[in-house]
Amino acid sequence: MSDFSLPPSLADLEALAERALATIPAELKRYLGRVVIRVMEFPDEETEREMELQSPFDILGLYRGVALPRQSISDPRADPELIFLYRRPILDFWCETGEDLSALVRHVLIHEIGHHFGFSDEDMERIEAES
Repeated sequence: MSDFSLPPSLADLEALAERALATIPAELKRYLGRVVIRVMEFPDEETEREMELQSPFDILGLYRGVALPRQSISDPRADPELIFLYRRPILDFWCETGEDLSALVRHVLIHEIGHHFGFSDEDMERIEAES
């Protein structure tokens, strides 16, 4: 359980994300490749427009890259795959729900890793409901 007397910083959330990443089974982790996790306060304006967000609080995380099923050896990418975790929306959700912050960060991270593996939001909702 996370116990913070002050709002967790970007570095605190990054540490939680790293701990969550360490819990991913090795047989899945090896397929993550060069996925980079970045913790930011909010999504940038371009992301807000692309995602048609009504508010920057409407998104907790985002995967940017080409999902594994769509990657091709004949079309290699120089850019790393990115997973963004958005601190302020995550903290807002944490305060509203009272969920354990570590569990929440892990959930968002796994959700975005699911996109890396090619799962849609609907796929992941179904998988969560079945487990």
